[in-house]
Amino acid sequence: MKNLRILLADDHALVRRGAQSVLQSQHGWKVVAEAENGRQAIEKAKRYKPDVAVVDIGMPEIDGIEVVRQIRQALPDSKILVLTMHESDQMVRRALDAGANGYLLKSDLTETLTRAVKHIFDGRPFLTPKVSEIVLNGFLKKGEENMHTEREEPHVTPREIEIIRHLAEGKKNKEIAASLGIAIRTVETHRARVMLKLGLHSLTEIVHYAMRNELIPAPRGFK
Repeated sequence: MKNLRILLADDHALVRRGAQSVLQSQHGWKVVAEAENGRQAIEKAKRYKPDVAVVDIGMPEIDGIEVVRQIRQALPDSKILVLTMHESDQMVRRALDAGANGYLLKSDLTETLTRAVKHIFDGRPFLTPKVSEIVLNGFLKKGEENMHTEREEPHVTPREIEIIRHLAEGKKNKEIAASLGIAIRTVETHRARVMLKLGLHSLTEIVHYAMRNELIPAPRGFK
């Protein structure tokens, strides 16, 4: 593997020292710059143009997500690995959306850092199994919440569709009753039930519903 120039950005000197030791144990890899806050990280990335930037999320002055975004804009060819203690699917998504190529938890630092850097430098995204599980669980949880909150489409019976169509065509209750061979009171009952079921409050809304669902012809340009 070719020589690698690495930027290491973390506000904890102990973490930087540990990460530097792991990274520089690889032949040809060198930490060319370190940063202890977000502003320094951006400035040093632009100055040293590293092959890989290892960036913490929780840094002072400018947060890591914004650091990732600005490095990505300034250096589109550099790879960015987020190194953090945040175990949140929202945070992972924010980091990846900002332009990170990988997401590594600090708890996995010693065992996985060099493998993560190799992956992203080779053009492959990197998530540890634990991070992948966090993202998957967040996705599944969101899906369950959507299932509970989504409103089900009301079921409209064939008879109710006929009532809607006649009403939308401008027919009176008496005319509809005669056309369908039912009592006027039955038409009134169907009309009230349909409006309640579909959340419609006027004849105009009934007409719009009928046009949207192609029960009657709609004028050109109607949406």
